[in-house]
Amino acid sequence: MPSTSKASRFFELADQREVAFCQSINRAVRFRPALGYFRLVSRLGDGWFWYALILSIPFLYPQSGPGLALLMALTGLTCTLSYKLLKRWLIRERPFISFPAINCGTPPLDRYSFPSGHTLHAVCFQVMLTVAEPALALIVLPFTLSVAASRVVLGLHYPSDVAAGALIGGLMGYVAMSWLHSDFVTVFAGSI
Repeated sequence: MPSTSKASRFFELADQREVAFCQSINRAVRFRPALGYFRLVSRLGDGWFWYALILSIPFLYPQSGPGLALLMALTGLTCTLSYKLLKRWLIRERPFISFPAINCGTPPLDRYSFPSGHTLHAVCFQVMLTVAEPALALIVLPFTLSVAASRVVLGLHYPSDVAAGALIGGLMGYVAMSWLHSDFVTVFAGSI
């Protein structure tokens, strides 16, 4: 995509407006405990935490859990396809690439920045849990917030990448729960 495209020009302007904020948040990587914590959160947010949670939900909630777990897995796949397509189409460089003063706290999983896939998944699953199992959602909330924060702290995303990921993920989770949750639970509850 040529650098003169509308998206590219928009992101160049947005990058300049967000870089100072990114740099101030990114300074947290200078502190080893903060760097270690956010690296761990980022690694778990790669999917490991969510895989473990989805696999455990049928055991935690035998009646409704199998349907919720399957719906979360399918919605998670939809999230992955969505953010990968958006990143390839919109092509926003990561902050540490565009601004060498921003330290990269951990290697990214892919090249581009917009939207944050980690945040998209985390907020999607958070919304789904909030609708289906509010007590579990409350326990998971600190992890979800830490995943979102880790993206900027580690120099991998701009705050607008995180906000966009949260918005898209929240909408995807809400739509999945509104349209499909009762059907998935009914099918699986009937087969138990």
